Amino acid sequence: MRPIRLSALLLLLPLLAACAAGSGEGPAALDGTDARAADGGGAQAGVGAPAGTVEERALAAPEPGTQEDLEVNVGDRVFFAFDSAALDEKARAVLDRQAAWLLRYPHVTVTVEGHADERGTREYNLALGERRAQAVKDYLVAKGVAPDRILTISYGEERPVDPGHNEAAWALNRRAVTVVNVTQ
Repeated sequence: MRPIRLSALLLLLPLLAACAAGSGEGPAALDGTDARAADGGGAQAGVGAPAGTVEERALAAPEPGTQEDLEVNVGDRVFFAFDSAALDEKARAVLDRQAAWLLRYPHVTVTVEGHADERGTREYNLALGERRAQAVKDYLVAKGVAPDRILTISYGEERPVDPGHNEAAWALNRRAVTVVNVTQ
């Protein structure tokens, strides 16, 4: 009886390995990007490279200059400390990539949405969200992006990305998100 179970297990191992290797799931970084592509260079040939032909991968790539392109290849959001609109080193690195992307696509305009966590009054959080959005705009303008290409808006605490009531949720909600404006 034991040899049959061992044989069945040996037959299932390759299937389990294939499922685990092809799941596509991986760790996500706090800024919403895939941690495997955090270097911004995309997948390299070999381990971790996407399956399919070059043509299939090209078809799956986001269209340049779109919201999806910004999210996937650059990063569309930065995070803030509690009660702060100061940009830390990680935020500045994301904004450096955003500025380069915006300079590469001069026809693109964006809106920077400022957000806050649920702590504080509605009015205070709207003002804090506006300071965060303005800090992002000021940084991008300092990097050479024309100010008339960047709008700002504050949503305060009204649009949480995580509805939780703890520090982990609040940390995700203290953010500024760059959104590509769609023109018709």
